[in-house]
Amino acid sequence: MTAPLLSIAGLHSFYGRVEALKGVDLEIHAGEIVALIGANGAGKSTLLMSICGRPRAQAGNITLDGTDITRLETFHIVRCGIAHAPEGRRIFARMSVLENLRIGATVSDPAYYAEDLDRVFTLFPRLAERRTQRAGTMSGGEQQMLAIGRALMGRPRLLLLDEPSLGLAPLIVRQIFSVIKEINEQQKVTVFLVEQNAYHALKLAHRGYVMQTGKITLTGTGAELLANPEVRAAYLEGAV
Repeated sequence: MTAPLLSIAGLHSFYGRVEALKGVDLEIHAGEIVALIGANGAGKSTLLMSICGRPRAQAGNITLDGTDITRLETFHIVRCGIAHAPEGRRIFARMSVLENLRIGATVSDPAYYAEDLDRVFTLFPRLAERRTQRAGTMSGGEQQMLAIGRALMGRPRLLLLDEPSLGLAPLIVRQIFSVIKEINEQQKVTVFLVEQNAYHALKLAHRGYVMQTGKITLTGTGAELLANPEVRAAYLEGAV
């Protein structure tokens, strides 16, 4: 098997004196969609933020395509090819859709700007329709589209998505997951997906990890975890 695109070994991260990540080991190979599921407070979002350098890992290593990025500043990590669409979207509400997308493009070659903008508008036609609209006046689903589109404008090799379905109607959730599949299959972007909707996440993912209280407790293919009795009892009751 080829070397992983992202390798995390023995990762420990803290918020003050509180240890949020307790020796996390995880690998993501190029071309995969990998899901990370777990309860609120398990450390899922902290793991994504630690990959991006905030909070800084206190022990362990994060390696991207053979390069140790553990101690790099966030800006340099983004330049290496990692983009993060955080929980809660965190778009620039007073700026237009187009201005938000331009900000996402600041880390990539300007020569690709028009091509990348067209790609995002093809994925999300609603954003094209609303390109001059203030981002904060759009619906939650449209804002989530913008958060993903802004991340894609940086031409990432690895896309980190934190709770993309949070607070969205079921129809919009299905649209978002369909786009994530398209980003992976057609645009060849590797995806690391943190998601409380475990059913949709594991159905989409090639592989998955389960996190509890800062530790990885289970791993397997998406299908294996969907069939696992512990996972079903804890995260899939009533899933449709």
